[in-house]
Formats: sequence, C-alpha cells, structure tokens
Amino acid sequence: MQVESQPLTSLAKKEASYQAKLSAYGSLNGAVSAFQNALTSLNTPSTFQSLNASAGDSTIAFATANSAATAGSYSVAISKLAQAQGISSAGQVSSTDAIGTGTETTISFAFGTITGTAVSGIYPPGTTFQQDANQTVGTVKINSTNNSLQGIRDAINAANVGVSASIVGDGSATPYHLVLNSSKTGAASSLKITSSGGDAAVTSLLAYDPTATQNFTEVSTAQNANLTVNGIAISSASNTVLGAMQGVSLTVSKVGTTSISVSANTTGITAGVNSFVKAYNDLNTTIKSLTSYDPNTKKAGLLLGDSTTQSIQNQIRKTLSSSVNGLGGGLTTLSQIGVSFQKDGSISLDASKLSTALATKFSDVGGLFASLGSATDSLANITGSSSATKAGSYELAITQIATKSSLTGDLTLPPSTTIDPNTKISVTLDGVVADVSLAAGSYTATELATLVQTSINSTSAFTAVGATAKASVVGGVLALESNKYGSTSAINIASNTGTGVASLTGTVVTGSVGKDVAGTLNGITATGNGQSLTGAAGSPAEGLKLLIAGGSLGARGTVNFSVGYATQLSSLISGFTGSSGTITSTTSGVTASIKEIGKQRITLNSRLFDVEARYRAQFTALDRIVSGLNNTSTFLTQQLAALTGSNK
Repeated sequence: MQVESQPLTSLAKKEASYQAKLSAYGSLNGAVSAFQNALTSLNTPSTFQSLNASAGDSTIAFATANSAATAGSYSVAISKLAQAQGISSAGQVSSTDAIGTGTETTISFAFGTITGTAVSGIYPPGTTFQQDANQTVGTVKINSTNNSLQGIRDAINAANVGVSASIVGDGSATPYHLVLNSSKTGAASSLKITSSGGDAAVTSLLAYDPTATQNFTEVSTAQNANLTVNGIAISSASNTVLGAMQGVSLTVSKVGTTSISVSANTTGITAGVNSFVKAYNDLNTTIKSLTSYDPNTKKAGLLLGDSTTQSIQNQIRKTLSSSVNGLGGGLTTLSQIGVSFQKDGSISLDASKLSTALATKFSDVGGLFASLGSATDSLANITGSSSATKAGSYELAITQIATKSSLTGDLTLPPSTTIDPNTKISVTLDGVVADVSLAAGSYTATELATLVQTSINSTSAFTAVGATAKASVVGGVLALESNKYGSTSAINIASNTGTGVASLTGTVVTGSVGKDVAGTLNGITATGNGQSLTGAAGSPAEGLKLLIAGGSLGARGTVNFSVGYATQLSSLISGFTGSSGTITSTTSGVTASIKEIGKQRITLNSRLFDVEARYRAQFTALDRIVSGLNNTSTFLTQQLAALTGSNK
C-alpha cells in the first residue's frame, strides 16, 4: 500500500506549490494595493487646487484657502466682533405654572435690522425695524400642552426657527426669565416677535417689537464684525468672513491686528510625491523578490516567469514612461519634475527639481497627476469629469446663457398695500405647488416684497426640496424670481383666499420659463442643465462638466483637460486588484486548482481503500489455502508415519 500511495505524495507536493504561489500572489496584490493607496492624495484635485493660509497670530484670526485664492500677504485689523442679539423677558414666579388659558397662539419670529440705540435694554420712540428678506419667518404654536415657561422654552428650541431659548433665575421674588438669543450673529439678525391667537397672557409675555411694545429687555445687541484688510474696511454679519480675500475664509476671534499669508500647498504635494516614489520602489522590490533567480543557490522566486506578474510590471512602467496631455503649461512627463527611472528598475526623486517646478509652474504640476482641467475663460469653471473623459484641448462655444424663471408685475404698487387676514396665495415654484400664507397688515412696496419673499421661502413644501425665490421692487412693480437656473425653473402665482394676487402683481401671474445653457466642445453639441454644460456621450469630452456663470455668446476660449499619472495608474491598478481583475482571476484559477487536487485526493483515497480491501481479501483467501494445505500436510505426515510403523 505504500507503493500504491505514492500518487498522494505527488498531489501533496503539487498542492504545496499552489499554496506557495497563492501566497506569492497575495504579496503581489498587497504591494500593488499599497502603491494605489499612495496615489490617493495625488489623484485628488483639491491637493493641487487648495492653497495654504496661515495667520501671524492665530489667537486673533484663522484662515483657510481654496482653489480660487491667490498667493499673497494681507494685513488684517479687527475692531469689532460679530455678535447675536439676546433678549430677556420679565420675571415669572414659576417656570412650570401654566401661563394663560391654553388657547392656541402662534408666535412668529422675524429677523431684521434695528436702527436706534437701546437705553437700559429698551429702544426709544423713532426706532425702526427693517426685516431681512433673506431670512425666513419662523413660527411656534403655544397651547395647553406647553403654556408654561419651560414648555415655551422647549417649544421654541424644538421648532428650530433660528432662536435658542433658556431660562435664567436671578433669585428674586419673580426669578425666572425667558432668555432668547438669535442663532445668527450680525445686525440683520435682530428679533421681532409677534403673536396671533386668543391667549392674551402668552401674547403679552412674548411681545417684542423694537418699534412698539417691548416686553423683553435687550441684554446683548446684534452687531457685525468690523475689520480692515490691507486698509479696506470690511463689515461681516459673521465672525467667519468670506470674500474679503478671494478664495480665503477668515475667522476672527478677538480684536487686534495680524497678518494672513496665502501660499501654494507645496508641502502636501511634496509629501505626496515622496510617498508615490517610495510605494513604487516597494512594489518594484516585491516583484523582483517574487520573480528573481539566484544562480548560486539555484533557487527561483515563486512567480519567476509568471505572465500575470510580468504584465502588471510592464503596464505600470509603460504608464510611467509615457507622457500626459498636461494643462498647456509645458509639463508632460515625470522627469520634468525630477522623477526618473534607475538602472535597477526603481525610480528616484530630485527634490531640487521638484521644488523648482512647484515654484515656477505650480498650477501645471497637478495636471501631471490628477484629472484636472483649466479654462481660459474666467466665467467657465470645470466642476467634474468621468472616466470616459479624454485628455485634450477643447474649443468652447456658447449659444445660449442659462436663465432663471422670473415674473414681473404690471401693477405700480401704491404707497401702502393692505393684506387681509387669512390671505393665502397659490405659488408654483420649480415644479412644486403650495399655498403661501401672507401675514395681515399694511406694507410699503419694499415691505411687501420682503413679506412675499420670506413667506414663500418659509413654506415647508418649498424648504423640503430646497426651492427658494427672490422678491424685489423694480420700477415700482413687484418682481419675483426663482433662484434656480434652467428649464425646470418656473414661478407662477394665483389667488387663493383673502387679498388677491391682483393687488400684488396686477394681471401678470405667469413667469417666464428658465433656460438651460447651450454650447459646444470642439464643435460637438454638449448637454445643458441649468448653468452646467456636459460633454456629449461618445465624444472625447464625454462627462466633462463646466459651470458657465454668464458671459457672452460665441467662442469662449479653450478648455484644457489632463488625465494625470495618478489617475491613470489608479484606474490601471483597479483592473489588477478588482473583483474581476487580473490578480483576482489568476488567484481564482490557483484556488480552483487546489480544490481540484482536493477532489483528486478524495478519489485516490477511495480507490486506495478499495485496493487495500482487495489485497486483504486476496491475502485472507491465500491464508485459508495455506492453512488447508498445512492441515493436509499434517494429515498426510501422520498417515505416512502410520504406514511406516505398520510395515515394521
């Protein structure tokens, strides 16, 4: 049976060989994946588009920069920080006792700018309040379930209307004060609180109109941040200042003077290139180890002569040795930034050459690694691409500029327009239809526009889908405009209850339909959606997305797009390591061979079991024959002995 079992030994050796090869492919896959991971930062456009911003004194200000920023140094002097308004109610004996009868009362919170100076927390006669049309009016309902000080506080906080509420006790006979703070800083976020409903006690407690009844005392005044940037005065509603320096977000934290320096992200890019070089050399070392042959020991690597490994190595080297399209700045090969192949197959980095390239052609280095584009027209910005987008230069031409839907009335608004109680208008905005409630009262033309805008933008049906509108007075008439571009942009109004739309816009109730941008890339018609223009499917520019922010019709310059080394390699490696990749397919084949050996082992063991059984049966039969012959021999011996004795 030892002789019969020799094929099992051969199968075991073959299985061990396959297991070793499977382990080798695991090492190869790990090294290739590590190389792909090292490409992540270089394959991310923001690595090359973002700049670094730093403050001389970070306790005074903090800054971050994006791709729109330009390198430079700025002097910043902060004289005032932005602040939110805070108001406190009159003291109450209890925070849990019911206030009023519990009749449902609707509390409305409006935000705007107060002109005047509070004295001991109260604004004097002559003060005005200009509502901010860009901030929606929030409402809270108070009834028998929440008409205590604590209940009102919780209802306001739960409603998320842009106001935070708390209760503060001062230890007096009426210690409990409802304190309200605007959630936003800035002068335009001051509060005006009005009520509608039947509970006089709740209405009285929460009444706050800086121009009239003030049952709250102001404890902190809303104000903008005031600062100068290189001597230019800046006012900001928030302590995070945007737009003062192009592409820079500046956060101020205390009064004082500091400097802001904006510079290229050379440190991050240098680190990424060094990581790329190291990862490639690690991969090269792994492949050499797996495919080498030592003539002294006569030992070969586990993947010596393996076609899969050779193919992977050759494709990666071919990609690194080829040139890319670039971004029109003259950088098309890795050697131009100091990355070059060595005799042993590894690559090296000339740090000085990389530093020079980053200093002189920073905007073009990104095109060597990531999928990046640039347009010669400042109003055309590349916002995305797809794996189908081909590198190249594309001539851009625009045949139609995107527009928004707008509705301009034909009624010259009178000095005062009265809105009746329970007035609702039906508004169609970007495909959504909803009833919009308008608060009763008398309004000037500007106030009426503010009322219509805030009422539309506060309607839940529109906020749920992010649809917003703008209302203004143009030439004495009310004008409405959707804030969305494109053919799906639409704004229409119709009367519902109360004051009709004829008092708002006259006979005009239907707005113009918005238009999508239209144009071509290299003469091929692209797809327009709002302000976004996308390269047509099947064309070299397929998936290339441009944001066309206005401008003129006709030729609009050139769009350069580059698919860099990191993008190419990452895509290539995904074809090696993916679920249907080369390495995965090969290892699946080896695994299948191991499983087949297992099946052969089972079949062979079954046959050996039968062979051994046959041998044992034959041996037993022969043993019986021999035993019978031995018995016969003994009998004959005895008989012969008896015959011999008889003859004597």
